[in-house]
Amino acid sequence: MIEGLSRLAVITVFAEDLAATKAFYTDVFGLKVVHEDDASAVVTLDNLMINVLAAANAPEVVAPSSVGDADAGPRTLFTIEVNDADAVCAQLAEHGVRLLNGPVDRPWGRRTAAFADPAGNVWEIAQVLEG
Repeated sequence: MIEGLSRLAVITVFAEDLAATKAFYTDVFGLKVVHEDDASAVVTLDNLMINVLAAANAPEVVAPSSVGDADAGPRTLFTIEVNDADAVCAQLAEHGVRLLNGPVDRPWGRRTAAFADPAGNVWEIAQVLEG
């Protein structure tokens, strides 16, 4: 293991519609904006930050790689542990969030449901099931 690579601090997501994606994280997740400019909005969870970066500005941070097309489909899944998946799904529905799947009990001992932000980044909630 390379020393110093054990603490995730920021996840950067690329968004074609910066305003809608920022609103998703502030309205649905209830997160606070800690930095904002014309190219990005950074929101904070308890243990890390999400940098919503305008897709037009993304090439400079991934060069010489290219930024994937918005229509390419999900390439990542972010999971948030919750106490009650069904209750969280009901709250997501109240915010107009459409589930991609779930809630469903998984063979690995979690009850999960997945949904996407306006930029297509997929999130999963996961409730640990008892024994």
